[in-house]
Amino acid sequence: MEEQQLSAIIPPEKHLSLLSKNEVNQLLDSSQGHLYHLLRNCALAVLNSGGALDNGRELLAKYPDFAIKVIQEQRGIKLDLSHAPAAAFVDGKLIKGIKEHLFAVLRDVIYVNDEIIDNPRFDLSQPHDITNAVFHILRNANIIRYQTNPNLVVCWGGHSIAMAEYAYTKEVGYQLGLRDMNICTGCGEGAMKGPMKGATIGHAKQRIVSGQYIGITEPGIIAAESPNPIVNDLVIMPDIEKRLEAFVRVGHGIIVFPGGVGTTEEILYLLGILLHPENEDIPFPLIFTGPKESESYFERINHFIGETLGFQAQQRYKIIIDDAERVARFMKSGIQQVRDFRKDKDDAFYFNWSLKINPEFQQPFMPTHENMAAIRLHKDMENHLLAANLRRAFSGIVAGNVKDEGVRAIEKHGLFELSGEEAIMRPIDELLASFVAEQRMKLPGSEYAPCYRIVNRS
Repeated sequence: MEEQQLSAIIPPEKHLSLLSKNEVNQLLDSSQGHLYHLLRNCALAVLNSGGALDNGRELLAKYPDFAIKVIQEQRGIKLDLSHAPAAAFVDGKLIKGIKEHLFAVLRDVIYVNDEIIDNPRFDLSQPHDITNAVFHILRNANIIRYQTNPNLVVCWGGHSIAMAEYAYTKEVGYQLGLRDMNICTGCGEGAMKGPMKGATIGHAKQRIVSGQYIGITEPGIIAAESPNPIVNDLVIMPDIEKRLEAFVRVGHGIIVFPGGVGTTEEILYLLGILLHPENEDIPFPLIFTGPKESESYFERINHFIGETLGFQAQQRYKIIIDDAERVARFMKSGIQQVRDFRKDKDDAFYFNWSLKINPEFQQPFMPTHENMAAIRLHKDMENHLLAANLRRAFSGIVAGNVKDEGVRAIEKHGLFELSGEEAIMRPIDELLASFVAEQRMKLPGSEYAPCYRIVNRS
């Protein structure tokens, strides 16, 4: 049976009710090019909230006639949607949370294009300006709350996880919510939705009505991880590197649940930053956790980190299995250390300016076949730089798995090729094989076709 598609004209909800004539002209029709297509693709992902697809290309192919148009009126703007997914509507009316997300997309697409990319004040080849750009995007999205104590916990994990793992993420979120902590995730399903869902109950019991459920995404991944409906603050960063920097700049601690390649990319990104000598004394609570059923998963992750980055990297996180209350207590204590440290250093609570982030973690990595083959993976590198290259390798596999441009590149040129020292390539191969075996690469029921092969173990 063919899925019903609906059309509607939508007034603003919460975000961005006014645009200049020039901004509207950039978005009027598909002949305008990049900006229109960026808005259309991100908007379609938002309208697909709760959908079963986790492949950007498949989503675009399913709704080829979907269109979005900005209508300029005397008193503001409206969005004209046609051939939109019917699941985004109730009795013919667009769900309010989805409407908020649509206008958040419009806000960020316009702001990033006009105020960041086309602004000579930002030289995005320079680390300082990249960090400033991240701050400005988050501030414009009202993500930053400067008058509150540190309480924002970033939760990472896969969108394709088992039911026991999902239930556990909700329990952890509940325990965090009871302790007045807010949640920030990648905004999708699975381990990104569960902590938010649990925290809403914890907040309700404590009569907390101002809870933040922040979703941070980027255009390349949003179609594969459509924003879940609990997100009340959505922000679209320009690329994966700025998305990752946003997490570590605004978060006061991070919890990692079971996941796949994308979660491993996030772990390597953070460990690479924490291993930099200038960040050695900066407190940053990091917990790996899951139910009893996930114990072997974290044993493999810990083993992989030990074999590639060594004992020093293993000391930067704590593994807690099947004890949600202990996770929340440990995180609460860790965030108190963050507060004390920043107060002593007269640093901001709302944005981690002190954290040193190397250009290797900030410059966008384009996962082309040439770039993937050129990644250097050898033990003679400094640990934080090896982590940067490992992160790039896993980022490329994420692109080949679910991002539209990555999927197209694989179809056109064949599999990505990775090469390096045997002592690194073997652990990578073993970890990726375990993800495939446990169906952590795709949503359950989806057949996984590898987008990579490992060659030239030196």
